Amino acid sequence: MRHTISILVENKFGVLARVTGLFSGRGFNIDSLNVAPTHEAALSRITVVLKGDDSALDLAIKQVRKLVNVVEVTDFKEGQAVQRELVLVKVKASAKTRSEVMQICEIFRTKIVNVDHNELIIELVGDSAKVSAFLGLLAPFGIIELARTGTLALKR
Repeated sequence: MRHTISILVENKFGVLARVTGLFSGRGFNIDSLNVAPTHEAALSRITVVLKGDDSALDLAIKQVRKLVNVVEVTDFKEGQAVQRELVLVKVKASAKTRSEVMQICEIFRTKIVNVDHNELIIELVGDSAKVSAFLGLLAPFGIIELARTGTLALKR
């Protein structure tokens, strides 16, 4: 089962390594990891998306809560959080295909952030289903490069 976990931590050296080490030590493979400061300079939010057994994850979360510098841990259940991901994708777009690529961009409400003779760089923000659908439609044109932030989540 897929889990999205939000961990509020003090902005201290080594906290990220301890948190991720605990999950990997318990056999969880992290699908996505995002870390950034919050509106309070002393705190950062770690958003982890992983797959695993519910009972093993419950034990791991209890251990994360006990770690030094961990302020709060939330395991979001389905529908409890707003989740988004940022994607930058460089796609081939020749004179022949550019209008078709731009139509797809318009449908998904993306932002074209760079235009070159034979390629576009497109920015998309959305949930993972939207991102996957968009990338699936762009694939036939030729994705040159791709960068994803991973999931960010906040409780509703």
